[in-house]
Amino acid sequence: GTRAGRRAGQPKRPRQGEAGCWPSGAVASQRRAGNHLTIGALGEGQVHAKARPGPRSRGRGDPDWGRSLRPATPPDPGRETPQVIPGSPEEGKEPTTHLPGTPRRRRTLLGPLVAPTLAAALGAALKGLKGRAAPPLAAPGLAAPPAGTWSPRSPGLGARALPKTTTPEPPRPCHGGNVGGVPTSEDLGAEGCGVKTALKPRCLEVWFNRFLRGKRQQLGTSGQPAFQLYLGLSPCTWLEERLSAAAHSLQPAPANAKNGRVDSEDRRSRHCPYLDTINRSVLDFDFEKLCSISLSHINAYACLVCGKYFQGRGLKSHAYIHSVQFSHHVFLNLHTLKFYCLPDNYEIIDSSLEDITYVLKPTFTKQQIANLDKQAKLSRAYDGTTYLPGIVGLNNIKANDYANAVLQALSNVPPLRNYFLEEDNYKNIKRPPGDIMFLLVQRFGELMRKLWNPRNFKAHVSPHEMLQAVVLCSKKTFQITKQGDGVDFLSWFLNALHSALGGTKKKKKTIVTDVFQGSMRIFTKKLPHPDLPAEEKEQLLHNDEYQETMVESTFMYLTLDLPTAPLYKDEKEQLIIPQVPLFNILAKFNGITEKEYKTYKENFLKRFQLTKLPPYLIFCIKRFTKNNFFVEKNPTIVNFPITNVDLREYLSEEVQAVHKNTTYDLIANIVHDGKPSEGSYRIHVLHHGTGKWYELQDLQVTDILPQMITLSEAYIQIWKRRDNDETNQQGA
Repeated sequence: GTRAGRRAGQPKRPRQGEAGCWPSGAVASQRRAGNHLTIGALGEGQVHAKARPGPRSRGRGDPDWGRSLRPATPPDPGRETPQVIPGSPEEGKEPTTHLPGTPRRRRTLLGPLVAPTLAAALGAALKGLKGRAAPPLAAPGLAAPPAGTWSPRSPGLGARALPKTTTPEPPRPCHGGNVGGVPTSEDLGAEGCGVKTALKPRCLEVWFNRFLRGKRQQLGTSGQPAFQLYLGLSPCTWLEERLSAAAHSLQPAPANAKNGRVDSEDRRSRHCPYLDTINRSVLDFDFEKLCSISLSHINAYACLVCGKYFQGRGLKSHAYIHSVQFSHHVFLNLHTLKFYCLPDNYEIIDSSLEDITYVLKPTFTKQQIANLDKQAKLSRAYDGTTYLPGIVGLNNIKANDYANAVLQALSNVPPLRNYFLEEDNYKNIKRPPGDIMFLLVQRFGELMRKLWNPRNFKAHVSPHEMLQAVVLCSKKTFQITKQGDGVDFLSWFLNALHSALGGTKKKKKTIVTDVFQGSMRIFTKKLPHPDLPAEEKEQLLHNDEYQETMVESTFMYLTLDLPTAPLYKDEKEQLIIPQVPLFNILAKFNGITEKEYKTYKENFLKRFQLTKLPPYLIFCIKRFTKNNFFVEKNPTIVNFPITNVDLREYLSEEVQAVHKNTTYDLIANIVHDGKPSEGSYRIHVLHHGTGKWYELQDLQVTDILPQMITLSEAYIQIWKRRDNDETNQQGA
């Protein structure tokens, strides 16, 4: 034991390896003056440490006290004691130099200079050991803590430090020599927790040697004492490095680790510093999702700073190179709708980005779809412009206004619109492998959702992806760079949609046939050749071949023929534009009027009678006639009412009894202006929520009076059948 302990009448302390330790009363007597490292439990695994300087005993003024292990040097006889000026701040303080002639005592590794830093390193390392068993933080010679599992929420560092199956190691005597003090049993408390504990630095050294010997494999130490491997480092540096390595090796595995792969959420995911660099004004998700460099649609990302598309996010990917070269850091995966920060490559989770994903992929609930025709509220785009959802301009890329007009007309047919707004209606339809026609259905659904999106960043939509699908599926019959015919495109598009949705000509129906398909009877009579003699003609008319036949047929739209336009000017040397009432050209389907159709060899007389009227009826007014030399346009104006068009007289008597509702109202009117090959298309659309008419020509959207619609050269019209419970909300 120490001399102070012997003076107090204590027995000689046991040597190393002997059983027993100092009694608590004797320990209290050993707390002579010196520096103590105080470690207290503050909860949450934090360690509080401070050096408590006390009055030094004779011979403790060694300048190397508490530093690295190096051989002791003999005292310098010529060394002078520094002088302290009376009244200065240094007065009363112990000199920090070695006093000549003072006997040197045994050096230790830890002291007042490294104690605070060591305790901080110890606390930081032990903080990460949550949920793992750790060795007891108790110096040899102290009562062992009770068994249990260590947790940083424990009140004391020594509390519940061992697993329940571990037997506490019997206490051993302290080897600290004459340096420092020893904690008492009163300091430890009943369970060794909750009270600040003073540990001698030498005791810490012994404890860490015991701790590291048990962790040699994780820390890479050998059988030598751990401190001997790092004699060149200061004790503080050595302990900090070793504790960091121990904390890393003992870190508990994340709960979502599977097969050695960790998919934990990065702390930076919810605190990304680059969110303010996103420029929503340049974001445009209407174009095809292709990398702007590799032209590949696989794993495409959108840069949210400049709006361009790039592929991948690996070290050599185009998106990674772009982020490093231009300091653009926020990217969006166009398929998974996840945000990433490059080049750091961590996922960004922030609710403020939800508007971007909604613009990329709008979604509608059944309640929202049901209320579309009841809302008259304007929406405000990101650039400040206001628009009505559904009444949105389509960009004319080059010469695709014929397709724009047809797509806008179909988007305002409520049953067809409602079907494509909800992707679940058609995403599970099975198609044969390699079928590209279903791409038409997907793109049309995406375009429909963008047209009716109430949270768009801009007040117009580009049909680029839709037209790309049209060019591909039609095998370049309809192109973006060449003007096409609106009726031809409408006919092809409706039939292509019907077949892509799994419909057939006779049996299987789809939403297209439910909305637009009607039926009629076609009566056909073959005519004899006009060059034959009259007697021969009469004989041929009695043959079965020249008798009238009747065929039931379905239709998607009705073609109305215009009378021939006059070739000459009137008396006032002015060319009068002829006009014709709608009911005159509808007489073609009354079952009485016959029309002659000529072929290369034979002539036929045909008459038509309607047997079923669809919910939405399409009229195509035949304005163009083609011959071997050129295409001629008929400018005849068709006079038609906006509402209350009754088609009952065009049905047969037996069908009239079945069809109760035969009155139709106009909802869309497509107009062709200009020459046949160089003209342009525009459309008049009725907004059901407001009851107002709007004129759309590419990106231009203006309101129009209903009376002005009849003055245009109507080409395609869509009429809605009025039900019994409906009232005329247009009041035209």
